[in-house]
Amino acid sequence: MEAVANSGSVLSKFSNQLADAVERAAKSVVLVNGRERQAASGLVFAPDTVLTAAHVLEREDPEIETHDGRTLKGKVTAHDPGTDLAIIKVTGLNVEPATISNDAAKLGEFVLAVGRPASGQPMASGGIISAIGGPVRTRDGTLLEKYLTTDARPYPGFSGGALVNSSGEVIGVMTSGVLGNTSVAIPASLAWRTADALSKSGTVKRGYLGIGSQPVELSDSQRAGRDQESGLLVVHIEEGASAQKAGILLGDIIVGLDGQVVTDSDDLLALLAGERVGKTVNIDLIRAGQLVALPVTVGERQK
Repeated sequence: MEAVANSGSVLSKFSNQLADAVERAAKSVVLVNGRERQAASGLVFAPDTVLTAAHVLEREDPEIETHDGRTLKGKVTAHDPGTDLAIIKVTGLNVEPATISNDAAKLGEFVLAVGRPASGQPMASGGIISAIGGPVRTRDGTLLEKYLTTDARPYPGFSGGALVNSSGEVIGVMTSGVLGNTSVAIPASLAWRTADALSKSGTVKRGYLGIGSQPVELSDSQRAGRDQESGLLVVHIEEGASAQKAGILLGDIIVGLDGQVVTDSDDLLALLAGERVGKTVNIDLIRAGQLVALPVTVGERQK
């Protein structure tokens, strides 16, 4: 009987934790009414700024409804087809921005999808991270770096809403506008990086070296004096691309770019974005057990 009681207590605590997570996240989830049919959701990204899915916007002045029932006029200022994300400026929004998780989403992690597709209370569903994919070509031909799929049910109007962990921290932004009608989530780190670029310059520049790579673990004897456990093994180099011009070779292991550590493809993609596009920076490689630094000019991905 004690075991049954303890089991019930654990389940009750977990249930309460999930309810608290939804309550926390929902305060930063807004209703976005930007089309004639089903309204969608959005996330407060920064003061007076809402991040949502671009495909739910059919007009430039959507109405935004907050968790406390206020209705405000917004202005679409920028969007990125590659991630199906858009920025809406909302004067007087006065809502605390969403908190994103510092930890990357994990396969099998329990998550909650939280949206506000209609006036009044938010909606939520639960499930796990069922797959972590990417890079993949979107339906408009752009390369999407990474995406998450979940079996948490994406109700109509959840696009632009939050995928959160059990603490209510955002780990992804829901959308059905990048891979056909399949509902996925743009990882929070990528979504926030995209939103920041859209807010500052109205566009997203994506760097390009012209390589294919895969993560590899580095033993103590392979690290060439660096204190890191993994890097990116170069397995393909495109003819005429930045990597070839810089002298990068098949079998090189990328461990750094512009003074920053590179341990996986996410690190490299993040470092290639934004202000580094078009600039010449040093790329750190391990080649035949030796550390090599080469100058490379970061190209811009067109698609």
